[in-house]
Formats: sequence, structure tokens, C-alpha cells
Amino acid sequence: MINAMPEFERRLLLRAAAVGAVCSGASLASVAWAHHGWSSFDQQRPLYLHGRATDVKWRNPHAELVLERSGLALPADLAQRAVPSQVAPVDGRGLLARATLPQRSDTRWMVELAPLTRMEQWQVPEIRNGGELAVLGFTFAGEKGEAILRAEYLFLDDKVYGLRSRPV
Repeated sequence: MINAMPEFERRLLLRAAAVGAVCSGASLASVAWAHHGWSSFDQQRPLYLHGRATDVKWRNPHAELVLERSGLALPADLAQRAVPSQVAPVDGRGLLARATLPQRSDTRWMVELAPLTRMEQWQVPEIRNGGELAVLGFTFAGEKGEAILRAEYLFLDDKVYGLRSRPV
């Protein structure tokens, strides 16, 4: 079909295809660059954040939101809270017992949650802008770089959701 086109139309179509390929390649590269694996985070130092959700993005590769910190203290009962069982071997009680507050003073944290399929497996209700929540998770070693937290547990409406893997 391309050979039956006039020369200028064929060139225009090929240019459009080349531009499309370059744009989608750049787009995929930026998505891959923005997505962090677990190995980038200091999993020896769990951090606890509490606040209100803003800029919620309920999409893949994972749901994410900006958390506007409001609580500057660990809940007194944090280490005693029950955590749900999940397929991945996670020492939830140990993480809660070791939880600390961030040393950095950022009031806005980007929080990476789980992929939408996992959020559905846990039956996490869609988080809305302005909703109150807490998360326990990990940031970069030494809290260097961006204020990003990879959520291990989500505390929402008196429920706790494990986000590392699917529920047992």
C-alpha cells in the first residue's frame, strides 16, 4: 500500500512514523527512569509518615500520591498494631517496632504505592485528594535525593494494607 502512494505522501508517512517511534521511545525511557525498584531504598530504616494526600495518581506502573505531612510524631501504639499477612516474607511487626520519623524536614513526600492490580487484591479504596492516611516505607539511604517513600504498609480508615505482595 505504501508503494502505491505518491512520493511526497510516502515520505510524510515515514517521517511521521519515525517521529512517533522517537517520541514513544523517549516516553518509555522517562517512565523507566522514574520507576524505582526496591533495591534503591534503604530497607533497614523504615520511616513513618502521616498526612493528607494530594496529587493522587491511580495508574500504573504503580499508584502514587504526594503526602502533605501533618503528624510529626510516631503513634504510641505503632509497634503493637496488627499487620496483615502477605505472600512475600515481610517482618511487619519488626518494621513497625523499628519505625522512625524522617530526619529531613520536607513537608511534601512523593509516595509510591503498589501496582493497581495489587491495590485491587488488597481491596484498597481509591484514595482521593485531601484524604488522610499514613504510610510506613523506605526512602533512599541517608535520606539523600528526592523526598520519595516506597510504601510497605498503608494505613487508611483504620485498616492496614501490606503492599509488598498480594494478601495470603
